[in-house]
Amino acid sequence: MTQIKDVMTSNPTTCEPQACVVDAAKVMAQEDVGSIPIVEGDRLAGVVTDRDIVLRVVAEGRNAQSTTVGDIASRDLVTVSPDDDLDRALELMAEKQVRRLPIVEGDKLVGIVAQRDIALQGADRETGQVVEQISR
Repeated sequence: MTQIKDVMTSNPTTCEPQACVVDAAKVMAQEDVGSIPIVEGDRLAGVVTDRDIVLRVVAEGRNAQSTTVGDIASRDLVTVSPDDDLDRALELMAEKQVRRLPIVEGDKLVGIVAQRDIALQGADRETGQVVEQISR
Protein backbone atom coordinates (compact mmCIF):
# COMPACT_ATOMS: atom_id res chain seq x y z
CA MET A 1 0.00 0.00 0.00
CA THR A 2 1.42 3.39 -1.02
CA GLN A 3 1.77 5.92 1.78
CA ILE A 4 1.37 9.68 1.53
CA LYS A 5 5.05 10.24 2.34
CA ASP A 6 5.90 8.41 -0.90
CA VAL A 7 4.07 10.93 -3.11
CA MET A 8 3.92 14.19 -1.13
CA THR A 9 5.95 17.30 -1.76
CA SER A 10 8.10 17.76 1.33
CA ASN A 11 8.76 21.20 2.79
CA PRO A 12 6.38 23.18 0.56
CA THR A 13 6.80 26.91 0.16
CA THR A 14 4.73 28.71 2.79
CA CYS A 15 3.63 32.20 3.86
CA GLU A 16 3.14 33.74 7.28
CA PRO A 17 -0.35 35.11 8.10
CA GLN A 18 0.83 38.74 7.90
CA ALA A 19 2.08 38.39 4.28
CA CYS A 20 0.05 40.45 1.83
CA VAL A 21 -2.04 38.74 -0.82
CA VAL A 22 0.14 40.15 -3.62
CA ASP A 23 3.20 38.43 -2.15
CA ALA A 24 1.34 35.12 -1.87
CA ALA A 25 0.17 35.41 -5.49
CA LYS A 26 3.77 36.05 -6.60
CA VAL A 27 4.92 32.94 -4.72
CA MET A 28 2.17 30.91 -6.39
CA ALA A 29 3.27 32.16 -9.80
CA GLN A 30 6.97 31.49 -9.12
CA GLU A 31 6.31 28.00 -7.76
CA ASP A 32 3.56 27.23 -10.32
CA VAL A 33 1.15 26.15 -7.57
CA GLY A 34 -2.47 26.93 -6.80
CA SER A 35 -2.22 27.04 -3.02
CA ILE A 36 0.12 28.16 -0.28
CA PRO A 37 0.06 26.77 3.25
CA ILE A 38 -0.04 29.49 5.90
CA VAL A 39 2.18 28.78 8.88
CA GLU A 40 2.92 30.34 12.24
CA GLY A 41 6.41 29.09 12.98
CA ASP A 42 6.16 25.54 11.66
CA ARG A 43 2.51 25.10 12.73
CA LEU A 44 -0.09 24.91 9.97
CA ALA A 45 -2.50 27.82 10.46
CA GLY A 46 -4.42 27.79 7.17
CA VAL A 47 -4.25 27.57 3.40
CA VAL A 48 -4.76 30.22 0.72
CA THR A 49 -5.64 29.20 -2.82
CA ASP A 50 -5.70 31.12 -6.06
CA ARG A 51 -9.50 30.77 -5.87
CA ASP A 52 -9.51 32.37 -2.39
CA ILE A 53 -7.66 35.36 -3.83
CA VAL A 54 -10.16 35.74 -6.66
CA LEU A 55 -13.29 35.31 -4.52
CA ARG A 56 -12.22 36.95 -1.25
CA VAL A 57 -10.09 39.80 -2.58
CA VAL A 58 -10.67 40.60 -6.25
CA ALA A 59 -14.43 39.92 -6.35
CA GLU A 60 -14.95 41.88 -3.14
CA GLY A 61 -12.88 44.82 -4.36
CA ARG A 62 -10.37 44.53 -1.51
CA ASN A 63 -6.86 45.95 -1.75
CA ALA A 64 -4.46 43.07 -2.45
CA GLN A 65 -1.53 45.11 -1.03
CA SER A 66 -3.15 45.68 2.35
CA THR A 67 -5.15 42.46 2.70
CA THR A 68 -3.15 39.74 4.41
CA VAL A 69 -3.30 36.04 3.68
CA GLY A 70 -4.32 35.63 7.31
CA ASP A 71 -7.44 37.69 6.51
CA ILE A 72 -8.56 35.32 3.73
CA ALA A 73 -7.04 31.92 4.62
CA SER A 74 -9.20 28.86 4.97
CA ARG A 75 -8.69 27.54 8.48
CA ASP A 76 -11.05 24.56 8.64
CA LEU A 77 -8.59 22.22 6.97
CA VAL A 78 -8.61 18.59 6.02
CA THR A 79 -5.18 17.09 6.65
CA VAL A 80 -3.48 13.71 6.58
CA SER A 81 -0.37 12.21 8.14
CA PRO A 82 2.69 11.13 6.13
CA ASP A 83 1.99 7.55 7.27
CA ASP A 84 -1.62 7.53 6.01
CA ASP A 85 -2.16 5.48 2.90
CA LEU A 86 -3.01 6.90 -0.48
CA ASP A 87 -6.54 5.49 -0.36
CA ARG A 88 -7.27 7.56 2.76
CA ALA A 89 -6.15 10.74 0.98
CA LEU A 90 -8.26 9.86 -2.05
CA GLU A 91 -11.33 9.31 0.12
CA LEU A 92 -10.87 12.65 1.91
CA MET A 93 -10.25 14.58 -1.30
CA ALA A 94 -13.39 13.16 -2.89
CA GLU A 95 -15.52 13.61 0.23
CA LYS A 96 -14.39 17.19 0.92
CA GLN A 97 -14.01 18.18 -2.76
CA VAL A 98 -10.44 19.43 -2.33
CA ARG A 99 -7.54 19.13 -4.72
CA ARG A 100 -4.72 19.51 -2.20
CA LEU A 101 -4.14 18.17 1.29
CA PRO A 102 -1.63 19.51 3.79
CA ILE A 103 0.43 16.77 5.41
CA VAL A 104 0.99 17.25 9.12
CA GLU A 105 2.67 15.54 12.03
CA GLY A 106 0.72 16.82 15.02
CA ASP A 107 0.12 20.40 13.90
CA LYS A 108 3.50 20.76 12.15
CA LEU A 109 3.36 21.09 8.37
CA VAL A 110 5.66 18.53 6.72
CA GLY A 111 4.34 18.42 3.17
CA ILE A 112 1.47 18.73 0.75
CA VAL A 113 -0.11 16.29 -1.67
CA ALA A 114 -2.02 17.42 -4.72
CA GLN A 115 -4.56 15.71 -6.92
CA ARG A 116 -1.89 15.58 -9.63
CA ASP A 117 0.54 13.71 -7.36
CA ILE A 118 -2.05 11.04 -6.70
CA ALA A 119 -3.12 10.79 -10.34
CA LEU A 120 0.50 10.23 -11.38
CA GLN A 121 1.01 7.60 -8.69
CA GLY A 122 -2.19 5.63 -9.19
CA ALA A 123 -2.61 4.10 -12.60
CA ASP A 124 -5.67 2.03 -11.85
CA ARG A 125 -9.29 2.70 -12.76
CA GLU A 126 -10.36 3.38 -9.15
CA THR A 127 -7.82 6.19 -8.78
CA GLY A 128 -9.06 7.76 -12.00
CA GLN A 129 -12.65 7.63 -10.81
CA VAL A 130 -11.80 9.28 -7.49
CA VAL A 131 -9.75 12.00 -9.19
CA GLU A 132 -12.74 12.63 -11.45
CA GLN A 133 -15.02 12.99 -8.38
CA ILE A 134 -12.64 15.53 -6.86
CA SER A 135 -12.73 17.59 -10.05
CA ARG A 136 -16.50 18.04 -10.10
